[in-house]
Amino acid sequence: MSEYVLLVVACGAGTYLWRGLGVAVSTRLSTDSELFAWVGCVAFAMLAGLVSRIVLFPSGALEQTSLWQRLAATVVSLVVYFVITKKSLIAGVLSSAGVMYLLLLITAKSAG
Repeated sequence: MSEYVLLVVACGAGTYLWRGLGVAVSTRLSTDSELFAWVGCVAFAMLAGLVSRIVLFPSGALEQTSLWQRLAATVVSLVVYFVITKKSLIAGVLSSAGVMYLLLLITAKSAG
C-alpha cells in the first residue's frame, strides 16, 4: 500500500511543480510573442493528430464501427461546431455522439 501512496505523492509533486513553474513564467510571457504562437500551433497540431488517429485507426469500442460512421460523426460535429453554433464545444461533442449513436442503431436494425 505504501508504494501506491508514494506513487500518488510523486505524481502530485510532479504535476504541481510544473503548474507552479507555469504560474511563475506566465507573468513574464506576452500572449503576442512568437513563442506563445508556436506553443499554440503545437497544441493544435497534437490535437489534430489525436483526432485523426482516433478516426482513422480506432481502438476499443470504436474498432467495431465503420470508417464511414466515424467520418460522418466527425463531419457533423465540425458543422455544428463551426457553422451552426459558432464554436460551442459541448454542442459539437454532443452532436457527434448523437450521430454516432443513431448510425449504430440504424446499422444494428438493418443487420438484425
